[in-house]
Amino acid sequence: MSSPSLYETIGGAPAVGAAVDDFYVRVLADPELAGYFTGVPIDKLKAHQRDFIGAALGGPEAYEGLGMEAAHAKLGITPEHFDRVVGHLAGTLESLGVDAPTIKEIAGALAPLKADIAQGA
Repeated sequence: MSSPSLYETIGGAPAVGAAVDDFYVRVLADPELAGYFTGVPIDKLKAHQRDFIGAALGGPEAYEGLGMEAAHAKLGITPEHFDRVVGHLAGTLESLGVDAPTIKEIAGALAPLKADIAQGA
């Protein structure tokens, strides 16, 4: 029998949904990051994020949004802000009871996206 996917390890769709909700509370409360979301329909963004994270972690969701580079090109995201976002995600996962090795594995899976998302990374 194969080992469970990261999606299954963290608790599937309910856990992904809870993580996305908590993550956006944290990110929107961060004065260094909140400006990136001015005028953005957060409910739509959360739906895209649930699909993206679910698919990225091996779940059944189908992500049909833009690629990472196209979706973030006009935002001018700095490498430091990318790292803050990853930090908020790690904090979210920790608060939801995800163990440290799994959080490290998820952060490692996100690291290669930095070059596509952050300017000058």
